[in-house]
Amino acid sequence: MKTVIGVFFGGKSVEHEVSIISALQVIENLDKQKYDIVPVYISKDNKFYSSEFLNDINRYKDLDEIVRLSDEVYFTHENGKLLVNKKDGVFKKILFKIDIVFPVVHGLNVEDGTLEGFLEMYSIPYVGCDVCSSAVGMNKIIFKKVLESSNIPVIEYDTLNISEFEQDSRKAFEKMKDKLSLPIIVKPANLGSSVGIEIIKDEKEFVPKMQQVFEFCENVLIERCITNLREINCSVVGDFSSQEVSVLEEPIKEDEILSYKDKYLGNGKGGKLSKMGRKSSGMASLTRKIPAQLNKDQEDEIYNLAKNTFKLLNCEGISRIDFIIDGDNNKIYVNEINTIPGSLSFYLWEPKGVKFSELLNKAIRIAIKRQERRNKITYSTNVNILNMTAKK
Repeated sequence: MKTVIGVFFGGKSVEHEVSIISALQVIENLDKQKYDIVPVYISKDNKFYSSEFLNDINRYKDLDEIVRLSDEVYFTHENGKLLVNKKDGVFKKILFKIDIVFPVVHGLNVEDGTLEGFLEMYSIPYVGCDVCSSAVGMNKIIFKKVLESSNIPVIEYDTLNISEFEQDSRKAFEKMKDKLSLPIIVKPANLGSSVGIEIIKDEKEFVPKMQQVFEFCENVLIERCITNLREINCSVVGDFSSQEVSVLEEPIKEDEILSYKDKYLGNGKGGKLSKMGRKSSGMASLTRKIPAQLNKDQEDEIYNLAKNTFKLLNCEGISRIDFIIDGDNNKIYVNEINTIPGSLSFYLWEPKGVKFSELLNKAIRIAIKRQERRNKITYSTNVNILNMTAKK
């Protein structure tokens, strides 16, 4: 009997469409001999849908149409399985019984542990990082503080809350300038795909650009801007006990920073034809150097930092850790982690001879192993202290 995999994607996130691309890549490459696949689309208003049309990328040109063509579903659980139900008059109809959920979601409200928390309440096995590692990985400020506390190198930074900024923007600027010198780079604390990132080069840019960033968040990360930089990415697959690292890549940017445009709206030179005969999109289409041209010492340092960061956050499944090399002094910094990376970083594993389907199988096996461990843990007891008679 095949294992039923529920692939969840979409959600109330600025990375909604990127999630769709990544999920369809996963669905296409899951081993159909081992798995039956149930696609579950989360709309931008956080409703859940399932239908046969969800596998067709062309349908997503009109998101309202994909909703009209699909069944709105809700979930119950039974014996460790997630039941996908739809309303049938006054009754419910069970459409599918999912054994394992594979979240392929990106960004706030989905990749930040929200979806994982829902699945943990139902004791449903799922692929990837747990609630805590997902939440820390999504919040750039907390991520920096966790790494800094363990002496993992991060770029000098400061933080700013929207209340501080609105109360006294001049004071906020002076506070930042005392700690960091211009130029600075400003990032929404909990967004990915380079959404909302701004470079501020002088004082007159501070207020207007900060206002733009605060349209996406309440807290921002402010970093010293390294102008002579190289960006290097490394994928890690495994769990706390064992980690494997991919080849390293160096993304090629057209702007001052590696932007959303570079990642998803570029010319796709790095793309490849999929089984459905179209160009692969998402992070797989970014122009890049694979492998990155680094010396042995740099490679070893990045691999060690990648594994240590992965273990520190207690990550599981497939992650991608992004690094920055300061070209002025060759110092290497951990920049951020993507706990569910675009395209699941399959393109970083292919040069090592690992097929996308094999990579997905590894992630699923890790999820099963974690659930087996958790099934042995006592989370509650049969004792009801409200029903106990006090001893006299």
